[in-house]
Amino acid sequence: MRITVLLSLALSAAVLALSSGCVGTETGHTTAGMPLTKDTITSRYEKPVAPLAAAARAVLARNGKLLVDNVVDNTFHAKVNQRNVWVRVSDLDGKISVVSVQARGPMGGDVDLAAEISKQIALQLMAGQNQ
Repeated sequence: MRITVLLSLALSAAVLALSSGCVGTETGHTTAGMPLTKDTITSRYEKPVAPLAAAARAVLARNGKLLVDNVVDNTFHAKVNQRNVWVRVSDLDGKISVVSVQARGPMGGDVDLAAEISKQIALQLMAGQNQ
């Protein structure tokens, strides 16, 4: 009985150790985390990079605290609901721009928060257009 319990405990510890590691962020850095969880939402727009970056900046500042605003490569890092959120706005082919939103909490990826931030960026972009 003790051998079975010890074996299952050792097996659980091995699986936990093998599943944890480093995860790349949208800003190009790495952070500790479980790489097996989905944490990124990617959206494409027929808009230039500048209005998308402005919309991302406004959404992140409204929902949390904007920690990094890199205007050179249009990447952002913010804390929203005690989770790290990274956003990258990049030009795909001159006509189409890509917005990637990555959200990670202490237990791994938070795809729901990433989807919510991505949706708010789209709504902010449309609200800025209508003014």
